[in-house]
Amino acid sequence: MSDLQTPLRPKRKKDWVDYLVHFRWIVVIFVVLPISFTIYFLTYLGDVKSAMKSEKRRQKEHEENVKKVVNRLKQRNPKKDGLVCTARKPYIAVGMRNVDYKRARHFEVDLSAFRNILEIDKERMIAKVEPLVNMGQITRATVPMNLALAVVAELDDLTVGGLINGYGIEGSSHIYGLFSDTVVAYEVVLADGRVVRATKDNEYSDLFYGIPWSQGTLGLLVSAEIKLIPIKEYMRLTYAPVRGNLKELAQAYADFFAPRDGDQSKVPDFVEGMIYTPTESVMMTGRYASKEEAKKKGNVINCVGWWFKPWFYQHAQKALKKGEFVEYIPTRDYYHRHTRCLYWEGKLILPFGDQWWFRWFFGWLMPPKVSLLKATQGEAIRNYYHDKHVIQDLLVPLYKVGDALEYVHQEMEVYPIWLCPHRLFKLPVKAMVYPEPGFELHYRQGDTSYAQMFTDIGVYYAPAAVLRGEEFNGTEAVHQLEEWLTQNHGFQPQYAVSELTEKNFWRMFDGAHYEHCRRKYGAIGTFMSVYYKSKKGKKTEKEVQEAEAAILEPAHAEEA
Repeated sequence: MSDLQTPLRPKRKKDWVDYLVHFRWIVVIFVVLPISFTIYFLTYLGDVKSAMKSEKRRQKEHEENVKKVVNRLKQRNPKKDGLVCTARKPYIAVGMRNVDYKRARHFEVDLSAFRNILEIDKERMIAKVEPLVNMGQITRATVPMNLALAVVAELDDLTVGGLINGYGIEGSSHIYGLFSDTVVAYEVVLADGRVVRATKDNEYSDLFYGIPWSQGTLGLLVSAEIKLIPIKEYMRLTYAPVRGNLKELAQAYADFFAPRDGDQSKVPDFVEGMIYTPTESVMMTGRYASKEEAKKKGNVINCVGWWFKPWFYQHAQKALKKGEFVEYIPTRDYYHRHTRCLYWEGKLILPFGDQWWFRWFFGWLMPPKVSLLKATQGEAIRNYYHDKHVIQDLLVPLYKVGDALEYVHQEMEVYPIWLCPHRLFKLPVKAMVYPEPGFELHYRQGDTSYAQMFTDIGVYYAPAAVLRGEEFNGTEAVHQLEEWLTQNHGFQPQYAVSELTEKNFWRMFDGAHYEHCRRKYGAIGTFMSVYYKSKKGKKTEKEVQEAEAAILEPAHAEEA
């Protein structure tokens, strides 16, 4: 990488927080892991109990719970009570951003009962689910039927509501788009207590396109109907090592799923890339395979979901020494391949967690629940992670991936890096996240007349400067990253820590349609704005009052 220079940084003097972080594994092993396992087990029992109920009974309970939400909203006194938000504890959300807005005065609505799969309709190929249904729960129900959601986010704990209102992606997104693109209908409780069903072609179509990325600030999502696809029992996964500079790695990555000759038969069902160093990566492509094919003589079957198995990213890294190889992974194991080690964050949480002895004797306790990690970290450790750690997803056009990788290397130097492509569809309205204007005229690799190919660049780990004991200003690094994304028509998912001001937030996202929905459906004065909800830091009582009075600075939507 002679063409890239890593900036030299002065050495940093350690303080007491460094030692708290270094020995945090003690709390994780003796407190977080046992409690996490207990919660997972009790949750599993609850899911089994729910599955044993008839669809009719689950639907009846759902309707009763929706009525409770409506009645609760009607109890709110706008002059005395704070803005509406869910009763979920602030640390429960998956991601680095703590839900600071709940530390100010607010009016809670309990949605904890909405965690049931209401219906799996094999004829319509639709799964109707409540917002707290998570990915692990729904794959347990659908995979035995040889069905799955079109986009299954990798981590078990990720919920339908979070993936819709926020952001969700998977290795199939180069075909189906983001998680919200696979939803065919939303059931929403509006600010005035009305319960509506929004689809792309009914009277609430504007709401349908406004909900994704809105963080629940247009209404309370109480169910969603999501597209199902037929699947097979196994994933035939090919691991291919790729070497070169970052621009060359980016081009090779694009060639794996966006053939330059346009031959769609070459497009795999799944694709992801992992960059381990500035010159080494492994690209993975998967195709669904039947049980009969997987069990043919000579084929290798790898059940990566077992607790004692090597962590997936380390297993994939073997291709750098072994060369290209193929194996068959049970489909559900493949969907959740990154769950046990939380991609590679598990290595920082438990430095020895990847060792054979830990995996064999204690691997069944993995993973720690992110919510418990956040609940036990304390303010000092929380601030340390904000300043000395990076958990960011960069959504950039495919043709700019090479530039983005070089930028991340120069400013953050974080490895491994995750690559996952996704289509960004051209919609009838201009939503908060949208393709580049005129993209369909350029005929760039991966693009079509109806969607521009983007890539999620997942940057999750401690920067090399921090690992070397050097100075690193996380706040400034994120601020500069957000500016780079804005200038290059990129987007930052709102689960991450953000340094954006309100004006710059609406430079990155388009707020025109969102503000239209806020006003039309009475969200202003009842639900906080999406910027306000995503904003870093504690919210003051004055800010809450300003939001209630609907005098927040209007969206700075820019015309393309």
